[in-house]
Amino acid sequence: MRRFAITPDAVSDGRVTFDAPQSRHLARALRLRPGDTIIASDGSGRDYTVRLDAVGARVTGTVIGEASGAAESPLAITLVQALPKADKMDLIVRAATELGVAAVQPALTARTVVRLSASAALERAARWQRVAREAAKQSRRRVVPVVAAPAPLAACLETAGNTDLALCLWEADAPPLARALPDHPVRSVALLIGPEGGLEAAEVESARGAGWQVVSLGTRVLRTETAGPAVIAVLQARFGDLGRDGG
Repeated sequence: MRRFAITPDAVSDGRVTFDAPQSRHLARALRLRPGDTIIASDGSGRDYTVRLDAVGARVTGTVIGEASGAAESPLAITLVQALPKADKMDLIVRAATELGVAAVQPALTARTVVRLSASAALERAARWQRVAREAAKQSRRRVVPVVAAPAPLAACLETAGNTDLALCLWEADAPPLARALPDHPVRSVALLIGPEGGLEAAEVESARGAGWQVVSLGTRVLRTETAGPAVIAVLQARFGDLGRDGG
């Protein structure tokens, strides 16, 4: 059965109203008809089985079943990603969502090239949230991670205080990632990834002072759009559900 991502406010009194882009996709691309049945995931952990009633400019349907409690990873990862150039953030959000992150916080660092106005930052965040919603749909996640608007790195560093483990990836002299991973279960991790030019030494020291463990990938240096997903995969395999039964 086809699956679609919606927002919780799309459901009201047992009925679902799809937004204009989704309606066009349902009606024109998929050529669905009244009476067809689909799955609509609201991004907060609930799936609705929906029988389509009207297929036109705005598609509507009736909820004929509900399900909740899908298996999400037991590991809640917050990715603090320095804002990269071009459309790399789209790729990062998509991959991080597929790998099961709970949240993505874009960060503004000393070497961040892209500078956005307040309105542009909100527009970008809305676009990234749409990317996350579509990636959650593709990977059959019922929960869509929250993608925030870009914030100064100093504010993002406070994330460490709300997690079991906070890791700052740095390409300079730092202990390898494997050495920083504990043997006991971890339920929440914050991961900080620098921009294309890397984090400045002063920023790394600020992170360390805020409780982040500075780690490296050994002799291997990855691009900013590769580093986050690579480490997330390692964390999910070690503490989460990647590659496990039901994962």
